[in-house]
Amino acid sequence: MIQRRLLEIEQMVIGEGLQTEYHSHLIAGVSINSKVISPGNLFIPIVRLKNGHDYVEEAIQQGAVASLWEKSQPNPPKGIPLIFVDDTLIALQHLARSYRNQLSVNVIGVTGSNGKTTTKDLINSVLSTTYKVHKTKGNLNSQIGLPLTILEIEEDCEITVLEMGMSEHGQIQRLSEIAEPNVAVITMIGQSHILTLGSREAIADAKLEIVTNLKEQSLLIYNGDEPLLNKKVQTLPNANQIKCIKFGESSLNDVYPVSIKEHSEGIDFTLNDESIYFIPLHGKHNVYNAIIAIKIGQHFNLNQQRMKQGLKQVEITEMRFEMLKAKSGITIINDAWNASPSSVKAAIETFEQLVGYKQKIIVLGDMLELGQEEEKYHRNIGQILNPNTIDYIFTIGERAKMIAQEAKLKYKKGKVKAFLTKDEVIIEILSVCNPGDVVLVKGSRGMALEEVVQKLI
Repeated sequence: MIQRRLLEIEQMVIGEGLQTEYHSHLIAGVSINSKVISPGNLFIPIVRLKNGHDYVEEAIQQGAVASLWEKSQPNPPKGIPLIFVDDTLIALQHLARSYRNQLSVNVIGVTGSNGKTTTKDLINSVLSTTYKVHKTKGNLNSQIGLPLTILEIEEDCEITVLEMGMSEHGQIQRLSEIAEPNVAVITMIGQSHILTLGSREAIADAKLEIVTNLKEQSLLIYNGDEPLLNKKVQTLPNANQIKCIKFGESSLNDVYPVSIKEHSEGIDFTLNDESIYFIPLHGKHNVYNAIIAIKIGQHFNLNQQRMKQGLKQVEITEMRFEMLKAKSGITIINDAWNASPSSVKAAIETFEQLVGYKQKIIVLGDMLELGQEEEKYHRNIGQILNPNTIDYIFTIGERAKMIAQEAKLKYKKGKVKAFLTKDEVIIEILSVCNPGDVVLVKGSRGMALEEVVQKLI
């Protein structure tokens, strides 16, 4: 956690106006939430839906030592240590970048359309068997979240694993400039954010921004099954200076699985170098996430025993195919963090392969941010649903209704139903579910389908 005198903080954020009597005051950590303040914090008032400047005095009362203040904001409070900056968000990013440069820490940046959080968790679990590791908490992977994560790094930390998210061009590049990763990972290129970026090729370009700040001898690990990445990586300006490792299903990759055996406890898999591993997760896609963690473990000189130990004890961030048991005896799979066509297909494939349950019920919400082709993507999901492997299909939302329309062409009457509210679908689930059944819940973040999970639990 960053601990610095206010005079140095003023220099790090490229600020001004701090009164002399406050120069030696020590800050310990930062906060952007006036209700979540630890004694000694620097408060950074961000202008979002609410204006953080309205809460500066409250933050000081809660124990903050000082605050930033945007020059354009009127009426700065008197008698409070303030550092004046042009833009508080940019100042937060300056602070994080400066602090990162003061640390002797290896940084791993993880981006991709799907799988970022699980991959981050797997990398962390593997490396933590040997090193002191800091990782992004939850999903703090944004222009605000990543700087906050960096500012939480302890000075004796050896490796940091940072998740990098984006919704438009330039955002990954900015995060890469702040974090300066030694290792970069691109899990895959999907359809997420196609509404704002326009095409998968544009998404690939945006994800590859993570490479712009890789220095000589750095490592890039990417999905070699993706033609867009293969093509674009070869033309990178620094392609000859960085080491590249391709993973995927194809034998043309540097590393790929030759055997995948899924069972009730997880997955056993064998790689092309004949090494054998186990992960306590479900879904073939998680094998590829684990491969990334293995290659990074090798990069940091871990032996196979340590890597196997790390994979076996991984703890995955909640709402990522999280298996929960309801008091009623029903198993609920909470995969409600987000949804894109590729992640929904992966979830369905994994769900179909689960064994030991009487009935399988799937609840699908709208997939958002898909642009002009959203109807095609939703209907494609409905077309792959199979009455031989999934018993009931329930959808929530106007877009997801198109999934139900396609699925009804194959299912018996009453097995597929479309709803507009969560309460309606909960009533329907409870009417068909019995102990020993399993329910998968998945939808885009804006649908907040974890509310369905909570009520079922």
